[in-house]
Amino acid sequence: MSYLLILLALSFAVSSLGWIYFIYFFSIGYGFAISALSVASVIIFRDVITLPIAILAAVLFIYGIRLGLFLLLREKRSASYKHILYQPENTTKKPVFVMFMIWISCALLYVGQISPATFYLYNLENGAEVNEVWAWIGAALATAGVLIEMIADAQKSAAKKVNARRFVDTGLYRIVRCPNYFGEVLMWTGSFIICFGACCTLWQWVIASLGYIGIVYVMFSGARRLELRQNETYGKDPEFQAYIKKTPIILPLIPIYSVARHTWLKG
Repeated sequence: MSYLLILLALSFAVSSLGWIYFIYFFSIGYGFAISALSVASVIIFRDVITLPIAILAAVLFIYGIRLGLFLLLREKRSASYKHILYQPENTTKKPVFVMFMIWISCALLYVGQISPATFYLYNLENGAEVNEVWAWIGAALATAGVLIEMIADAQKSAAKKVNARRFVDTGLYRIVRCPNYFGEVLMWTGSFIICFGACCTLWQWVIASLGYIGIVYVMFSGARRLELRQNETYGKDPEFQAYIKKTPIILPLIPIYSVARHTWLKG
């Protein structure tokens, strides 16, 4: 259990960026926490690290650093993002108790997200007969997820340079309306399925499952917020209406075209 306490302390430390500005709990605090936790896991279990887990850790590190820096730069350069970031609901001072509860929830979630790889290494270190095939599958899915995110972000940036006022429906956006969120779901799915080969105990399954369910919820909640903003911006555009009726919102080939009515997804 000592390794989990170390990771939790680190998660609290990095995600404390949210005390500077509330939304940082979920944005740059999230990205940098994932990077820090992936590095810490490798250091803690350096004597038993395997190649697929090392690849996964590298992927998560790159993902987290890229996300944190991307958000910092976007906050500095993008007026539209600043408008979203500093909406009244985000700038209103929160009660200290609420801030503490959010901080605790975020720190626990981030540890839960990266826990499958740490459980794999911990169990391996303690003599469990882990199945490396699942680790390779997980690392491959996670890598594919990050690549999808990077490609989607590049395609959106290119499209907005051509026409900043039009919604994006080119490249990966022809297949799914939120390919970056899909990429993240795929990445964390890859991380989670490592548990199937990690000889996890019941409590390890519980922690990993809560982390996975939590981040999938966050992604669908983010897709809902984006859908509401796009409906407000492009809702009267006939091309946009045709696009959203035939293009799934977050999971390719899965006919879920809207989550706006699902208020339980409100983050």
